[in-house]
Amino acid sequence: MASAVSTFSIVACDLDRGQWGVAVASKFLAVGSVVPWAEPQAGAVATQSYANPRYGPDGLALLRQGLSAAEVVRRLTEADEGRDQRQLGVVDAVGGAATFTGAACHDWAGGRTGHGYAAQGNLLVSGDTVEALAGGFETAPGPLVARLLEALAAGQAAGGDRRGQQSAALVVVQRDGGYAGLSDVLVDLRVDDHEAPIGELRRLFELHDRLFGETPRDRWLTVDEELRTEISERLAKLGHERLGDWAAAANLEERVDGDEEIDPVVLAELRRR
Repeated sequence: MASAVSTFSIVACDLDRGQWGVAVASKFLAVGSVVPWAEPQAGAVATQSYANPRYGPDGLALLRQGLSAAEVVRRLTEADEGRDQRQLGVVDAVGGAATFTGAACHDWAGGRTGHGYAAQGNLLVSGDTVEALAGGFETAPGPLVARLLEALAAGQAAGGDRRGQQSAALVVVQRDGGYAGLSDVLVDLRVDDHEAPIGELRRLFELHDRLFGETPRDRWLTVDEELRTEISERLAKLGHERLGDWAAAANLEERVDGDEEIDPVVLAELRRR
């Protein structure tokens, strides 16, 4: 029999931003390779417990057809003879959510839904983890990524997986919202084996945001003569003539647009180096 992906997760969406995502944590190696699935304008799926990995692509295919989260859960589980050991969370294109916990999932196991999210977990210390997941998501400010991270941290603080911690993952999608506007993957981060995976996942996201995030244009700095001289001198010390060339080498090319203005994140990194 396959190993149980005993874990806690939350699938959710931000319809105003056109984002769907999944956050998950577990005492299981590389939980991000099994549980989270998401597609922009379709929805998101988390498959866990004695996970059926086909719930991911098959669930997204059903969501793509415009089926509701509840109908997707019904179709997937009714067609699966192993349904009693499965756990599943789904959010659809319009924010509908559904969760399923099979009768044979290990205690504590269960889930709850709210507007735009489904939270679930199995082999947990208690149901407090799922309640904390939901509460953390409902009350956290900011974009979907931030709310999912807060939910995950709240779930762990409330007990989490009763076996301990090992891995965590975060996936958020948005049409053309990823790298260079040519990818639908806004964030796809995994911590496969770590003693504090949720904290490490947050650190990775902070690094991701520094490299690939976006500073509102009205917060960019005008490059006057004094600042232009400083930039040129710093670039020369680093062996570069053009800001764009250095930024590409520093993986900051997404934050450079011409030389009349500069993203303060880029300037801070240039000064740090």
